[in-house]
Amino acid sequence: MKKTAKAFAPGAISSFFEIYDTENGQPLTDLTKVGAIGGGFGLTKGTYTTVTATEAKESSLNVTINNQPVLAKTTQQVVETLLGHTDKKYSITVDHIIEVPIGMGFGTSAGGALTTGLALKQALSLPLTYNQVGQVAHVAEIQCLTGLGTVSSLNFGGGLILVTKAGAPGICQIDRIPISPDYVVVIGYYPSLIPKKSVLSSPEKKKEINGYGRIALEAILADPSLENFLDRCLEFAERAGFTNDRIRALVKAAKNAGAVGAAQNMIGEAVHAVVHEENALSVTEAFKQTLPKGQVLVSRVDFQGARLIK
Repeated sequence: MKKTAKAFAPGAISSFFEIYDTENGQPLTDLTKVGAIGGGFGLTKGTYTTVTATEAKESSLNVTINNQPVLAKTTQQVVETLLGHTDKKYSITVDHIIEVPIGMGFGTSAGGALTTGLALKQALSLPLTYNQVGQVAHVAEIQCLTGLGTVSSLNFGGGLILVTKAGAPGICQIDRIPISPDYVVVIGYYPSLIPKKSVLSSPEKKKEINGYGRIALEAILADPSLENFLDRCLEFAERAGFTNDRIRALVKAAKNAGAVGAAQNMIGEAVHAVVHEENALSVTEAFKQTLPKGQVLVSRVDFQGARLIK
């Protein structure tokens, strides 16, 4: 008998971050405490995941992303961990439909991991809470080096999120900067990958990023407004060395076209501009002056976070 469930996770834009994987100078061994502080936005465009489970003699897994078979290690680890909560064997199919660019700083690995966990928990009626599923997805991201703190922000909800204490869901501390639901996010991106593993695994780069990330958080908390948030995040990207001339040009174009502000996706060669609804078209057209139509994305802000859907 087949059992099926479906979940959705918003696209998650990280605008700045500080890596937290040591305590008192020693590496953290409890991966639920590893993570990142930071902040960013949830988008109404994101990841839809359908999980189908059929009892079988041996457990197996097939994963697709946008109808293409893939080896998705983070999704695989989530499935293997959750299957440890049942004595039965299942043939599992996980189908991800992802509406945002992959590998460009939209939190797709976290979204895929969390929606897989939520849908599999539902399909198999596993005795797990929302935070417990989130912890499994969080640890999978850490171990697979695909992310640090996005799962926690997706678990908490949407809007303009601030992670003020790192860690998995249930351990981290998360706040929000209240913003109007009328804002629109316009994103322009280049299809070039920044090697996330090299950034997340280099001790020298971590130390440098962390210093700038801490400065950004303190400045944002001193003036928790949308405008200040975007300005401090852009400043962080410049100081951390992520920004280049193409990013600067997109930011300038967005502001000239009426955006409230703009910052760089962490970590990707992409810019997210937050605009009043009436200025969305002008900012979109400004991005299209330098980018092909397929590399400009427009989305509203999601305020619910990851959830099961019909």
